[in-house]
Amino acid sequence: MKGHMKAETNHDYTRRNRFTGESIELTKDESVKHDEIFYYEALATLEDKELGTGASKHWQEMRERLHWFRKHNAKAYMVLLD
Repeated sequence: MKGHMKAETNHDYTRRNRFTGESIELTKDESVKHDEIFYYEALATLEDKELGTGASKHWQEMRERLHWFRKHNAKAYMVLLD
């Protein structure tokens, strides 16, 4: 049984595009970066309500993670974030 379980895909790090529904399996580190993109997007959106559109410092955090995906996992970027 152990060998069979080892061959299965680990779906803990699967992420889905919120618009298309398409999904892809990420590594643990990639899944953290992916989730942070949406965390910082939410923070930035809330902060912009007080400071004005685009004023939040959190947009830069989000952009840095988007750039990381474009550089390190272009396929995941195209499926999940483009």
